[in-house]
Amino acid sequence: MKVLEVNNLNLGFKTESGFCQALYDVSFSLMQGKMLALVGESGCGKTISAMSILRLLPKNAKITGGEIIYKNQNLLELSEKEMHKIRGAEIALIPQDPMTSLNPLYTVGNQLLEVIKIHQDLKGAEAEKKALEALEMVQIPCAKERLKSYPHEFSGGMKQRAIIAMALACKARIIIADEPTTALDVTIQAQIMKLLEDIKNQTGTSILLITHDLALVGENADDIAVMYAGRIVESAPAGEFFKNTNHPYSLALLNSIPANRGEKLETIQGQPPSIRENISGCRFHPRCKNCFAPCEKQNPPYFEVGANHKSACFLNFSNN
Repeated sequence: MKVLEVNNLNLGFKTESGFCQALYDVSFSLMQGKMLALVGESGCGKTISAMSILRLLPKNAKITGGEIIYKNQNLLELSEKEMHKIRGAEIALIPQDPMTSLNPLYTVGNQLLEVIKIHQDLKGAEAEKKALEALEMVQIPCAKERLKSYPHEFSGGMKQRAIIAMALACKARIIIADEPTTALDVTIQAQIMKLLEDIKNQTGTSILLITHDLALVGENADDIAVMYAGRIVESAPAGEFFKNTNHPYSLALLNSIPANRGEKLETIQGQPPSIRENISGCRFHPRCKNCFAPCEKQNPPYFEVGANHKSACFLNFSNN
């Protein structure tokens, strides 16, 4: 069952030099109790797509088309008061930097209680019990004592767990995890991903994972959508994606993952385009090794290349 649908989302920014388009007809669906990984290089539009769901956008951002459907309503049409009831309580955000996401002046317990009071309308012993249960669920040792700790007394991994605990305490149906392991070492990254996987399986929570790292999501994601320069270029169930990777950009990302220590890595030539650049045709064609005439003139539509597997590449058309 779909819990969230983003359909043909278009967004841009008002700048001194004019309006700059950043998202182009972005569409994806998040299924109940599943993890969707939105993958791509920095600046490709992953985070701004996620922030559009929460309606937490810069003042100069403007959504020019599309819809975001949650509980049979378009979130883009809700008032700020209505969105306030959804943020945190039903759709929670795990931000990119756990180091700066907690207030250093308050204990972790106080910050957890504040979230619970706002979104669960619980107080006193009942709220404290809920806070303790949330910390225990994210496997923080000595959880009862740790409620009295300040953020600086937590490691980076524990800070991230505390933020995840806030989402769990509010029983959010959807968790948006924006690069949740970026600032953590490899061992802690694996622990956080395992924790998100356990939460998904045990509570039925749906997770939208924003990441640049395909290797990170290989064992955890149920579905994958690859984004390049503001557009989804390939989407598929994870198993199908890794078995039959299709779009040249997706293939380039996979080939840039080190397989063996000391092995020379493949690189993607060139640089991602700025949103100020007006590129005709496929936005990836200036960097694509397989570019041919149609790529430079036309924006490729989505072609079905497998079960629930779509790829925006003319190579599919030319091979059929």
